[in-house]
Amino acid sequence: MRIGPDISRVASLIGDPARANILEALMAGKALTSSELAVEAGITAATVSSHLGKLQEAGLIAVQAQGRHRYWRLAHHEVAEMLEALTGIAARTGHLRTRTGPKEPALRKARICYDHLAGDYGVLLYEALKKRKVFTAAEDGLQLSKAGSRFCDEFGIDLVALEQSRRPLCRDCLDWSVRKSHLAGSLGAALLTRIQALGWARREKAGRVIAFTPPGERAFLKMFGAN
Repeated sequence: MRIGPDISRVASLIGDPARANILEALMAGKALTSSELAVEAGITAATVSSHLGKLQEAGLIAVQAQGRHRYWRLAHHEVAEMLEALTGIAARTGHLRTRTGPKEPALRKARICYDHLAGDYGVLLYEALKKRKVFTAAEDGLQLSKAGSRFCDEFGIDLVALEQSRRPLCRDCLDWSVRKSHLAGSLGAALLTRIQALGWARREKAGRVIAFTPPGERAFLKMFGAN
């Protein structure tokens, strides 16, 4: 008899196409209603309740009531990290959707991965920070350097608040479209928040695309573009 965590139950839940679509929709970092998730999953409103219940019971999603509405979100960032890793495996092994859709180039360029920047620009940002020696290697992954602390201060990021979080500060996340890493963790989330606060980019209302304004893109590439 085997003991320890049972990955087969989680795998079987994610393996259902409708539930996989629900989880993918929540990767945009927004809380959605069951009706919105039914549309994303391509199923009826009556059917979606059963799927949501199973995902909630497994600890993959959580719900929050607000007035008459109930909003669903991923339970925690580790679920998003697992989903991004699975997406990368699917991309590398050729398990792709038959139709990419018109937003595919924009999605590959810049998108939100739960709460941090991914895609070409996410990788570009991460590579630029590594060149500036913002990180040092640590036994458990990445650690912010003194140069990194100075960068956070200069870029307007409250590092003290981030360090009080239980979430890892710096973590690399393998990007499925570029097949290189982008920056996750609380710092990755703070960087995307700051980029949006500066007016460089905005998250589109539907989907995961992060759209840069022309001046914002120039500013981003000036600071983080390849030299």
